[in-house]
Amino acid sequence: MPLRTPHSPSAHLRLARVTAGLAALLLAACAPRAVAPTPDVPPPAPYVITDGQAQVVPAFADSTQWVREHLWVETEFDSDFDGKRDRVHVDVTRPVQTTAGLKVPVVYETSPYFAGTLGNDDVFWPVKQELGAAPPGRTLGKGVTFNPNRTRIGNSQVRQWLPRGFAVVHSESPGTGLSQGCVTIGGSNESLAPKAVVDWLNGRAKGFTTIDGTTEVRATWSTGKVGMIGTSFNGTLPIAVATTGVKGLEAIIPVSPNNSYYRYYRANGLVRSPGGYLGEDVDVLFDYVQSGNPAMRATCNARVRDAVLNVGQDRRTGDLNDFWTGRDYILQAKGIKAAMLTAHGFNDWNVMPSHTQLMVEAVKANGVPVQQYWHQGGHGGEPPVPMMVRWFTRYLLGVRNGVENDPKAFIVREGQNRNAPTAYGDYPVPGAQPVTFYPQKGGATMGALATAAAPGQGTETLTDDVQVSGTQHALAASSTHRLLYATPVLTKPVHLSGTARARITLSASKPAANLSVWLVELPWPANQAQNNQAGIITRGWADPANARSLRTTEPLVPGKPVTVTFDLEPDDQVIPAGKRIGLMIFSSDKDFTLWPAAGTQLTVDLDQTTLTLPIVGGAAALR
Repeated sequence: MPLRTPHSPSAHLRLARVTAGLAALLLAACAPRAVAPTPDVPPPAPYVITDGQAQVVPAFADSTQWVREHLWVETEFDSDFDGKRDRVHVDVTRPVQTTAGLKVPVVYETSPYFAGTLGNDDVFWPVKQELGAAPPGRTLGKGVTFNPNRTRIGNSQVRQWLPRGFAVVHSESPGTGLSQGCVTIGGSNESLAPKAVVDWLNGRAKGFTTIDGTTEVRATWSTGKVGMIGTSFNGTLPIAVATTGVKGLEAIIPVSPNNSYYRYYRANGLVRSPGGYLGEDVDVLFDYVQSGNPAMRATCNARVRDAVLNVGQDRRTGDLNDFWTGRDYILQAKGIKAAMLTAHGFNDWNVMPSHTQLMVEAVKANGVPVQQYWHQGGHGGEPPVPMMVRWFTRYLLGVRNGVENDPKAFIVREGQNRNAPTAYGDYPVPGAQPVTFYPQKGGATMGALATAAAPGQGTETLTDDVQVSGTQHALAASSTHRLLYATPVLTKPVHLSGTARARITLSASKPAANLSVWLVELPWPANQAQNNQAGIITRGWADPANARSLRTTEPLVPGKPVTVTFDLEPDDQVIPAGKRIGLMIFSSDKDFTLWPAAGTQLTVDLDQTTLTLPIVGGAAALR
């Protein structure tokens, strides 16, 4: 499933040792007292700071002395409709020095995956259907096997941060594991549950020793400064919490985060699956992660999955609506005050790079420190450890190491080790300028892609066939199923950095059609396997029936042109000399879109079609 963390959920199911420090925290119930975050001062002994980074210290690194405990934090919501505030399951691992009065900052990861996931059950939506038709039914999931006896949530982050003097906290999302509530996939409780944990770490929320008890637990050992980290869904949730503006959340490191559920499951009005998970949607992800108390599942299924998710997601039209805007953290980014170090892969076709690029721009507008780490790989991939340690040393320990003056972007260049990225002033790379290209007739084989318009090119037509893959389209010397236009052979490398934009004027032979665009490197790489995607520079999808508005589908009038303007996914890539940059236009993309019957024709008006590329150095560099 998408949004999966790179480690197995089973890795989080180990039982903890109960230490003497646990008893010290099981205090009598009384009103919580706020913990004021400490000011920026050098951390006390035994912390060791070298090169602006908290170092591994033997006194912190002895795992036999770590204090481990678990508890339930009370939230401000009731998402399972039982008339009581939900409590979320939390575990803590902290240095033994905290039992002697040392206060430490916290690295925090929250997830819906810690208690396991659905496994191999096929609960995906069938994708073989006509566009605009009612979607066929799918098999509903029954949820994950429940384990009521777990005392440990996870061990991720522990060996990285405990030896440097940080506590590590995990929590399970509402409706998963031993947390109460319902899964909502982007609903407000997914933001407010970890907010409550941050509040507890600052003395503003109550924690209890049991899921329904009254014996209170306080985080008297916490400085109140919290940093969140995670990958995929676990990287989405730090963003979600940060949008609340909760005090004490000082810094976040989201890796490959899904910052907009609409962008994750739709593309410019088109019903489009995330890469590798054909037929997934919001309600499918609900079934995949629901691992909470089985006694509440019927209620959650009926009142959330069936009444809210299945209705709001609207697989018939793919239109934007209030359901989707309520699950868009980019639209909520004004609340983010936490310093953000974020990471993403330019070839992540699961959570696509636009999620991070758009969030970065939104957070920059808040005046918040932002640093970006980009690599050339796929889903996942944290920044180098020294970069992360430097970030949390600055914002959690308060060491003024100058990280805010470091380069704003680090990009792993082609063939480079991920731990040796190239520093840039920002991303897109400064100096990138838009250059517009114009297709010229001959797309059935390979037409030209020129920087000067040549009027009178007329129209060219392709016929949809979803059984022909995008790779097969690119490999074909001639095809009636796609149109292909390419630049002359490059005599020098060309550096693309930023977001390409397609403007395509077309008509269709039916009231609905998919539109897929790939930017490709030609000739296709030497490994000519049918599933080889190494030649893809970037790509994008759109629904021509949403040409005027993402909120309203306007059925196409056969033969009547519409103009569709949309962005492809952001990229940063150096195209080597000897290659050509190709624009490939086709209809259904078998790995991403719905699968209508073959035969729909798209007729493209070349005189009204352009491609704009972000080229470092602009037109002069291209020449």
